[in-house]
Amino acid sequence: MSEAIDRAPVTLEEVARAAGVSRSTVSRVINDLPGVSKRAREAVAEAITSLRYVPNQAARNLVTRRTDSIAVVVSEKGDQVFGDPFFAGVLRGVSAGLGTSHKQLVLLMSQGDADRDTLENYLCSGHVDGAIVVSLHGNDLLPRRLVDAGLPVVLVGRPLAGGSVPYVDSDNLTGGLVAARHLLSLGRSRIGTIAGPDDMAVGIDRLIGWRRALGDAKRPTDAVVHSRFSIDAGARAMEELLERHPDVDAVFAAADIIAVGAMQFLQSRGVRVPEDIAIVGFDDSVLATMASPPLTTVRQPVEELGRTTTWRLLAQLAGERHLPPSILLPTELILRSSA
Repeated sequence: MSEAIDRAPVTLEEVARAAGVSRSTVSRVINDLPGVSKRAREAVAEAITSLRYVPNQAARNLVTRRTDSIAVVVSEKGDQVFGDPFFAGVLRGVSAGLGTSHKQLVLLMSQGDADRDTLENYLCSGHVDGAIVVSLHGNDLLPRRLVDAGLPVVLVGRPLAGGSVPYVDSDNLTGGLVAARHLLSLGRSRIGTIAGPDDMAVGIDRLIGWRRALGDAKRPTDAVVHSRFSIDAGARAMEELLERHPDVDAVFAAADIIAVGAMQFLQSRGVRVPEDIAIVGFDDSVLATMASPPLTTVRQPVEELGRTTTWRLLAQLAGERHLPPSILLPTELILRSSA
């Protein structure tokens, strides 16, 4: 058996002896703490290299009080998270944003009030260095409670509860405005919308943009049905919208996943898209290109949401000052065959 395998791990005391300094000095150098001379740091660095010392990460975390873990908390049930491409895109962005930070990603899903105390206790008990919270509903107090407990938090999406918790969001209001104006430009006379949940800022902001465009054009803004972000919910919402407003000839859906459900319902009833009813979605997810016909949609930079939110949290953890309290990313209309 080789010497490298037989030899016991190098200890902090051995590094201290080789460097001619105390054990506490070695510890301060390893954990990048102040109060060590340049000469002592160089001696410790040389001893670490020559002895091939590998720091004990668990012991290091006790000193720095860092876990090198970041939590992503999604306030949705599992079927919603794994069925919607939006969440996969955000997670890809978060993973890319962590990059070379050597921090681990911990995914937590809040199933509702029943497990909320357990979730809060975990997050506030030193298991993670910070949290990214996604998909807040209503006046959810989780972010505020985490911040009050001393945990750095950044949100994906504007919180309805307001407050001073930093967030990163897409320009949802302008996206809804541009989508509705595009449908108006096609000469559509009765434009409805399948809005997102009315307890989420993302749904509210896109609806406000749609209403503003129709209001500016002196068109009615009563053809509104709300939907969860799922294909089945989109189909049910489309059915309800037509029952209430059978003269609708264009629809802005608050998400691609809703739009796909709406198109499936229309096609099951022999309604042609876009000839009879034009459809515009939101996200520009993989669903938009797979839809039949391909979906005109408002692109939001989903992965960039994850990357930028992660950058904002890591910058806060690094002690950067004067960071922006909120960041708004641009949206863009992508023209395809559905409208």
